[in-house]
Amino acid sequence: MSKLITTDDLDDLAVGAAILGTGGGGDPYIGKLMARAAIEAHGPVTLMALDELPDDFGIVACGAMGAPTILIEKIPSGEEMGRALDLYVRYTGRTLDALIPFEAGGINSTIPIMAAAKLGLPVIDADGMGRAFPQLEMETFNVYGVPAGPVAIADERGNTGIIEVKSAAKSEWLARGLTIRMGGQAYIANYGMDGATCRRVSVPGTMSLAFGIGRTVREAKAQHRDVLTSLIDFFAGTHYEEARIVASGKIVDVARGVKNGWSVGTVTIHPFQRGAEPVRIQIQNENLVAEQGDEVLAIVPDLICILDLDTGEAITTERLRYGQRVNVLAVRVPPIMRTPEALAVFGPKAFGLDQPYRPLGLVA
Repeated sequence: MSKLITTDDLDDLAVGAAILGTGGGGDPYIGKLMARAAIEAHGPVTLMALDELPDDFGIVACGAMGAPTILIEKIPSGEEMGRALDLYVRYTGRTLDALIPFEAGGINSTIPIMAAAKLGLPVIDADGMGRAFPQLEMETFNVYGVPAGPVAIADERGNTGIIEVKSAAKSEWLARGLTIRMGGQAYIANYGMDGATCRRVSVPGTMSLAFGIGRTVREAKAQHRDVLTSLIDFFAGTHYEEARIVASGKIVDVARGVKNGWSVGTVTIHPFQRGAEPVRIQIQNENLVAEQGDEVLAIVPDLICILDLDTGEAITTERLRYGQRVNVLAVRVPPIMRTPEALAVFGPKAFGLDQPYRPLGLVA
């Protein structure tokens, strides 16, 4: 059932999107401000469920591309996404009836709302990642047959471009190169599809999921309940089903840099348990794998979320610091993201990881 997204919803969305972003997806605070300004100027945005989509609806995926560490210094103007969408429509001749986030996380859950408010369009309650991933081809849209190209790209200085190739991986490679030359952050529109296709290839309900996560955190604090227990119970009632704390401790080292347009590095957590081995989390924009000695605690595509010990809110990769006291929450992804076809595109091997994927709480 459709609902209206108003400015009152954005705080919950930002908190939930940061957790789904698994460390990446861009700063949700910046995206929240942009979405709020657009809704205040143009009115609420309709959130449409997948089962409400007409078969012939014209849908385009959109969002930000680049290293999250760049975003906190290279603030968007707010016009980039509109330029990319306008260029996409002019180039393809497609009808634009609705927008869908290409990932559920951080700024990329709020940028589509901002763009939809300005254009008077609905946003689909779904996405192509079910979380955030660092690469453009790592989409259920791509896994299940939607062409990634053409890709329309725009930056804050009015520069735009079209990338037209047949391979989703090549679209990522070229778009990443342009993003680097646009200063490490750009905005893209691609994966055009109709409503019937969107229902088949999308991870459902992820916008509602983000709202629900944020609401759960807010209500737990207000009622003086344990935030982590509330989150775990919340996920158990969704199509993600399984969530658990896999580590707790203090961050003792953050090794971080920018490579090939991504934020990459490793964060080391010293557990609170006396004598326990350090936990290391490998990062490529998002948290990819959490290990303790020889044990894999969680690994992509499952979510690995570093949460502030006191607030229960996510700490994005660009804001990780020495001395932070954290919990590491792992969440199992839904079945559409665990098929052999999906794991070939965004499972451990796609990131060059040797460890096998074992779904959290299930026997592989």
